[in-house]
Order: sequence, then structure tokens, then C-alpha cells
Amino acid sequence: MGEFELIRHYFAAAPCAQGGEGVALGIGDDCALLDLPAAQQLAVSTDTLVAGVHFPAVCDPSLLGQRSLAVAASDLAAMGATPIGFTLALTLPEVSAQWLQAYAEGLNRMARRCGLSLIGGDTTRGPLSITMTVFGRVARGQALLRSGAQVGDLLCVGGELGNAAGALPLVLGERQVEADLAGPLLAHYWSPSPQFALGQALLGKATAALDISDGLLADCGHIAKASRRALEVNLAQVPVSPALQGFLGSEAARQAALIGGDDYVLAFTLPPAQLSSLRAAGVPVHVVGRVLDGEGVRLLDEQGQDITPQQRGYQHFRETP
Repeated sequence: MGEFELIRHYFAAAPCAQGGEGVALGIGDDCALLDLPAAQQLAVSTDTLVAGVHFPAVCDPSLLGQRSLAVAASDLAAMGATPIGFTLALTLPEVSAQWLQAYAEGLNRMARRCGLSLIGGDTTRGPLSITMTVFGRVARGQALLRSGAQVGDLLCVGGELGNAAGALPLVLGERQVEADLAGPLLAHYWSPSPQFALGQALLGKATAALDISDGLLADCGHIAKASRRALEVNLAQVPVSPALQGFLGSEAARQAALIGGDDYVLAFTLPPAQLSSLRAAGVPVHVVGRVLDGEGVRLLDEQGQDITPQQRGYQHFRETP
């Protein structure tokens, strides 16, 4: 099967590739064409996943299809953007009809869940890797940035943390556990849910935001640096799921929530006056700390003592001594 036949058979014919709101022209030409309403800006983000680094080299391709799109789409949610479409660049070591069919089915499920249309891409031969570029729209000047945190703001997250990091031993086959504990952790790893509704609810309310991919402490460091403020995290307030605690124990679960990464839950700073109205509207807001004068990120224990760890989260090119 040639490249163009592969694209037509497995991707161009998928329901998620049949266009949608904002897509003037999708797969089939040299470029896709997107329509933006007046006074809207285009939000664009690219993510690459590499076998053996971001996911096991041997895994369920349907689950991989879901995950590969969700982790990219989460960046749109972090900006408060409304999703439009995505492109897929797929590098394959070989052409397997069974693998491609399963991957395309998982991809389509997540695309439909997120409201994203497949609008183009590329395929090539080589070690398995997946690059997604996602497109969304947001009102001009209203996108949620990392750089707006203000002294006195609350530091918040949009849900429980650490589940995907806790799932890693299960994903790699290193451990087994009963289904009631494994299920929620594996679901979070293989099928994270980009928080589009939360991001859009935070427009005009939150002062800074991002999605947590490398760990709470590491990603809060990005907000602190961009905003030129200090962020303080209270360990006792970090939300952790019962499944994660049951699987890892309380101490290890907290570590996973702080530095594990792969959460794809939003972290954001919020003026205290905005908290009650968001909660009254059913918006998931968990207060985990505050914004202060200064720089960097500090972790406090239940007694208010500084217990900031040296390791803050995952980095691809960490310098070694």
C-alpha cells in the first residue's frame, strides 16, 4: 500500500476528516483552509510522541490513537481556545493494516470527543513517532497565557493529579492490581480528557493558565517565570484520587501528583473574588496554593515548612553533572 492510498483508506475517509465548523477545506489539497470569525485569533500547538519515550513501543494502537491526539488538544484547552482541527504526521516502521485500522479508530473517537477535524498531515517510513498540530480559535486578546499571575491570586488546578504517572507501572507491565484501582489510572493515561469547558469558563477570570504535562511543580515554575512571581503550593491541598492512594500509598501518590506529569489537567491562577462564582457554576476548581512576590515555586507541608524537592518534574534534555 502506497502513502496516498494509506492516507485515503485509513484517515481521509474517517468521520473526523469530513470537515466541521471553521474548516473551509480539509484533506486533499496542498494546504487546508480555515475560516476565523472576525476578532478571533488562531491558536496553534504541536506535540511529538516517540515510541519508547512517550509511550511503550508495543501497545494497543487504538488507545494510542486516543492518547496521541488528547495530549496535543490539551494545549488548546489551556489557552481557552475553541477547537477547530488538527494535522497528523505519522512515521511508521512498516505498514500494518490491523495496526492502522485500530489507531485510526482510536484517533477518530478522541477527535469526535474534542470537536476536532482532521485536516491534513503526512506519512513516512522510520521509527514509530507521531506529530500532531492542533488549531483552535479564541477572541482576540482573551487567550489564557502563562504570564499574567498577580500577587494575591489563588493557585488552582482543575482535577486530581498523579493518576497517569501512577499508571505507568501498569502500562509497562511491571505491576498488576485489582481492576477497581487499575481502571481509573489506566483510563487517565490512555484517554486523558482535555479540559475545554474549564479553559473557556476561565476566560476573562483566570490571570494565567497552562496544562500540566511535566508535573505540577515543574509546570507551575513556567507560570512563575513568565509572570515574574513566586508560586506557593500547599501539599495537603493537592487533590489525589482514592485509586492512586490505594495503588501507591499516600506518600508515593503525593509524589506522583507533584512531579509525575502526564496529567493534562489545567493549572491556573485566579483572583479570589472569582472563586465562588466558578464553583457555583459547577466549574472544577481545586485551590492548591497562592501567588506571592518573589520568584520560583515553593512546596509547603501541613505545618507550613518548606519541603521543596530538588526534582520538580520531567525534562527531555536534563543536564547531568
